Amino acid sequence: MSTTIESAQRTLINFRSDAGVAILEINDPPANTYTYEMNRQLDDAILRARMDQDVYVIVLTGAGDKFFSAGANINMLTSVDPTYKYYFCLHANETLLRLENTPKLVIAAINGHCVGGGLEIAMAADIRIARKDSGKIGLPEVNLGVLPGTGGTQRLSRLVGKSKAIELMALGKTFAFADAKELGIVNDVFERDNFMPNVLGYARQFCPPNKAALAVGRIKRAVQSGWEVPIESGLALERENQQLLFESDDAKEGLNAYIEKRSAVFTAK
Repeated sequence: MSTTIESAQRTLINFRSDAGVAILEINDPPANTYTYEMNRQLDDAILRARMDQDVYVIVLTGAGDKFFSAGANINMLTSVDPTYKYYFCLHANETLLRLENTPKLVIAAINGHCVGGGLEIAMAADIRIARKDSGKIGLPEVNLGVLPGTGGTQRLSRLVGKSKAIELMALGKTFAFADAKELGIVNDVFERDNFMPNVLGYARQFCPPNKAALAVGRIKRAVQSGWEVPIESGLALERENQQLLFESDDAKEGLNAYIEKRSAVFTAK
């Protein structure tokens, strides 16, 4: 199945689903920079994937092979007043929070340069896979006299720690994907050849019948929400998610399969 999220003017987010995986493709060549309209389309695509019961994993990538995303459209930012810029950042933050809070695994397939707001989008994913030697990554906003304003200061510090995050953002340098893996910004770097097929193969291991997709989603929700609260509240959230899973068909199947010494066949129910 292949469809698109349409806008009154043009399609900025391509949407398709394939064997349990929704692929959301940022589509504004040449650099896949984003605007308010793109954020709206991305929000629609995230909701569509979230509500589709045949989608278990979301993969976010960039159109073409040179850019995942170079971030916000600079021409747009220089042509509007400060109030508009504030609400643009607010809406972008709301969109990325929706992506982060969606109870389905989100993988950023970083197929090219991933800088500024592009990295801020990728950091809202749960797992980041980069294409080897395909570009640079970083948050260089300080060189424009601003800060990473769509979640960069918050998410980068949670990934690499406060001191390293401040250093990276204050320097404003971009660096190779291999360095990003060492820092913990990306989870893995895949070879250039067959990058997207390999990412989709990686994504499908989290889909039924291979994995209990409901459990994967609840693991994500427990971690994402629990990270922001005291551990006592996080443990309570963990128990609530566990109770919901105990009531699922997949939990019954997983426990029975273990006792019967066979491979479980999960249905995401």
